[in-house]
Amino acid sequence: MLSMRAIVCESFTSPDSLEIHEMQQPVPEPNQVLIKVEATGLGYVDALTVAGLYQIKPTLPFVPGNEVSGIIERAGDKVKHLRQGQRVLATPSSGGLAEYITLDESRCTPIPDSLSYDNAASFLVNYCTAYHGLVYCGNIKQKETVLVLGASGGVGVAAIDIAKAKGARVIAAASSKKKRDACLAAGADDVVNYNSKNWREELKTILGGTPLNIVYDPVGGDYAEPALRSLGPDGRFLVVGFASGDIPKFPVNLVLLKRCSIIGVNWGGHIAANPSVAKEVLNTLMEWITSGKISPQSGEAFRLQDTGKAMMKMLGRKAIGKIVIHPGN
Repeated sequence: MLSMRAIVCESFTSPDSLEIHEMQQPVPEPNQVLIKVEATGLGYVDALTVAGLYQIKPTLPFVPGNEVSGIIERAGDKVKHLRQGQRVLATPSSGGLAEYITLDESRCTPIPDSLSYDNAASFLVNYCTAYHGLVYCGNIKQKETVLVLGASGGVGVAAIDIAKAKGARVIAAASSKKKRDACLAAGADDVVNYNSKNWREELKTILGGTPLNIVYDPVGGDYAEPALRSLGPDGRFLVVGFASGDIPKFPVNLVLLKRCSIIGVNWGGHIAANPSVAKEVLNTLMEWITSGKISPQSGEAFRLQDTGKAMMKMLGRKAIGKIVIHPGN
């Protein structure tokens, strides 16, 4: 049997202990395709899961990775819409940090030649979450103003791109000049240093008397309440995640006094309850890519053997953009 290399998590511990294992290359079932993985997108949740810090713990051992792009090496006899040699992106539940993976045809989406493997692997989860959050949950409107917290990471950059595609003004919050410059390069209209003691005053100056309509928050922690307090009437605070490690606790009377809403953005839970929605959103985003309305970009790329190093960079909140791993040599 053919072999392949893969990252295997054998215990919930620091990601820098991850190692490459030799494994048997999977064989596709009749309704599956075998994908040679060209790029695997890393999410913050991947690093948390390996470290044992995520609320869901998979059965050990497992191969992390749930966003891949690559080329179809082989298609099962019952596969109808995909063919050998086709470029695809795919969403496995796990197993993406490997040279090959088998998946049901339904979990794969063809990608245009204009979309690189790295950008495809960087795109799916973050952009679907941003679309779901801003469009479905936040009901974003043209010319509204959006504050994106943690805006230089993969989640934040996707939110900037989606908000701009909907005609909104974007203020990006990030902790360093390098990160804020990356936000401006990604399309943000203004930036604010939310590590500054008086960052709410800086935000007020940037707003110039116009209301803040939406906060997109994948960070949580100490940044959340000042952002909530900055919302205008009928504002929407979108809870996306807690990259800071701390879950904020809001005084509920703020929601009453501010006349605003706090909305949970759970893309995974939404498509689990409404499976048909995933294809609709993905088709829309693909159309936006083809028309140039959005332009997904990957961040730093790492070799498979440096996966642990990449995850540690994410946990240290030093990553800019979406990190990708190249499983091939």
